[in-house]
Order: sequence, then structure tokens, then C-alpha cells
Amino acid sequence: MDVVLFGPPGAGKGTQARLLAARLGVPQIATGDMMRAERASGSELGRRFDAYMGRGLLVPDELVLELLEERLRRPDARAGAIFDGFPRTVAQAEALDALLARLGRRLAAVVSLDVGLDAIVERAAGRRVCEACGQTYHVRYNPPPSTGRCGACGADRLVRRDDDAEPVVRRRYEEYVAKTEPVLAYYEARGLLRRVDGTGSVDVVTRSIGEVIDAVRSAR
Repeated sequence: MDVVLFGPPGAGKGTQARLLAARLGVPQIATGDMMRAERASGSELGRRFDAYMGRGLLVPDELVLELLEERLRRPDARAGAIFDGFPRTVAQAEALDALLARLGRRLAAVVSLDVGLDAIVERAAGRRVCEACGQTYHVRYNPPPSTGRCGACGADRLVRRDDDAEPVVRRRYEEYVAKTEPVLAYYEARGLLRRVDGTGSVDVVTRSIGEVIDAVRSAR
């Protein structure tokens, strides 16, 4: 089952993509993470990414799609994938459709986590990240251990990131809305878009997404 998961920065999309991937037994595909890993590996494709990313330039869609196709052909992704962070434009959405068609597949659903700006700002203000392992906490919804150390790796380097500052959060949210609305409209016109209220707790949102996926499965 191939599913695209959308959500503004700070909506918990990464967490929900990871949980949904585990539920369906398919990989979470985050193109940004994949490109960074490919660069770090020193592969030929990674060097091609580095030629752009090293200069702060956008990586051409054809290179991203080449990476995606290679990933989707691996055994663990043959039954489906959760796309996290891709597509970002209508052109990329069309290209993803074409790629899946070449593989004899198609998207089952596009799930959008709807979270307003005020909620995003509040979430960002309380977020803390472990500099050592990347584990994320929230002082209200998922507080770190009372010891002040990361529960995942034990490091005492829990920080508030610069990009969680309110002006940055507002700018990123506005950019997301401006860039994503045409993509959501593209999928809505094809009857694939499913909207989920993303303002609840992690468990509540996970349950809502699960209900959407169950309904899509039943209708197939």
C-alpha cells in the first residue's frame, strides 16, 4: 500500500509516518534523509547530490526520482511505502504517479494532517531535541525524563532548536501552505485526499489515520 503523508512543519508528520509504516509493514521514505545518507555513503549518486546540496541548490527532480525508484525496488518496499516529504510540487506528484505506474503500482491515499498555525507555534515552543541521537520530546505532550537526560541514549544534551523559534515557525508554515495547497488540490481532484485533524495527542491522531487507512483498504 503506497500512501503519501502531508503535514506542516511541527504537525508530527514524521512520527505518524513512522507509526503508519510500522502498522502496514512497509518502509517510511523520507527523501531528505535518503539524500543525506546517500551523500554520506560516497556513492556515485551521492556525489551527484552533493554537487547541488553542497552549494545550497535544489536537487533536480530527476535525481530525486532516481533515488526513489532504486528504493522502491528493494524487497522491503515492494508491498508499498509511506512517502514523507515528497512530493512537494504538482510536477513531482505527476512524476511520482508515473514512477509508480512503471512499477505496476498506484497511490492508495494521500493523508493530510490539518493543524493550525497557533497549534504549531505552541508545539514548537515546547519541543526539545537530543543533540546526541535526535530523539524528540515535548514539555507538555511527551516530556523528557525528570533526570534531564535523553531516555533513548542517556545524553544530557536536550536543547530547543533555533528553527523552533516563533518567527521561523511562522515563516515555514506559510511556505508550506503556499507550496502544498496546489499539490493537495491535485490529489483532491483525483479523489485520493483524506484530511485528518492533527491537533490531538499522538495516539488520537494515529487512531484517526488508522481509521482512514482501514476505510481505504475496505473500498479497494
